[in-house]
Amino acid sequence: MEPGLRDGDHLLVHWGGRPRPGQLVVVEWPDVPGRSKLPLSVKRAGFVDEQGWWVERDNPAEGIDSWQVGAVPVDHVRGVVLFRLWPLR
Repeated sequence: MEPGLRDGDHLLVHWGGRPRPGQLVVVEWPDVPGRSKLPLSVKRAGFVDEQGWWVERDNPAEGIDSWQVGAVPVDHVRGVVLFRLWPLR
């Protein structure tokens, strides 16, 4: 999620919060045939439709997002990032 977030940042997350487009969210990736189980990820919420939330990465050169695995089901969005706690910048 660089440049907005960096590896090692500590985040305050509202678990179970309802996201709005543009917010950072914590998602649990659905099982994708042919891929190993993916960990929880922080992504930017784009829009929601009948298939779920379309989420994207801030850095298109790294990571995965809905362009690779499709929409994330609504019940797989675990929380909304409220703000970065540490490190202070």
